[in-house]
Amino acid sequence: MATLDWSTVTLVTVPGLGNSGPEHWQSRWERAYPRTLRVVQKDWDNPVRPVWVAALEHTLAGVAGQVILVGHSAGAMTIVHWAAGNSRPVLGALLVAPPDFEAEIPGLPSPELAGAGWLPIPRVPLSFPAVVVASTNDSFATPSRSAGMAGAWGARCVSIGDAGHINAEAGFGPWPEGERILEELATAGIRRS
Repeated sequence: MATLDWSTVTLVTVPGLGNSGPEHWQSRWERAYPRTLRVVQKDWDNPVRPVWVAALEHTLAGVAGQVILVGHSAGAMTIVHWAAGNSRPVLGALLVAPPDFEAEIPGLPSPELAGAGWLPIPRVPLSFPAVVVASTNDSFATPSRSAGMAGAWGARCVSIGDAGHINAEAGFGPWPEGERILEELATAGIRRS
């Protein structure tokens, strides 16, 4: 069985709207894993798909070797849109709480998202292993829509129960279950490569 040497893999975190604060699990993982990079957006409060995808591409251009992508919320959608137009090999992607931009959900400005290039949501299989981590009470995606997006992307869907938007506000600073899922994903990516 292949084993993962984290000193040879770059973990690229892709935060969502508003960025991930210091107590967010993404920020904690950046401090815990030896090789991490955060995709930095020019405007964290006004996500424009081509700009956000370009920031991910720019970050990846500076990385040699094996990569795991870890997106939260709109960051997960950034990864999916990037993958629809790129063929760079990655070991895998952890897509946590991807929002259902196509739904009419309070707090998600659907018409503005359409104008910013986020719609439609890509519905093509990803070229790398992926796991969608969903919550049963996420205010930005129903469990059935999360499972449907995962299926369209060829990703495994893992429901972690009532976990809100799986962010620091929902109590996900330390997130050992997420790290276990990440390890499984990375190991599967190494076996595949």
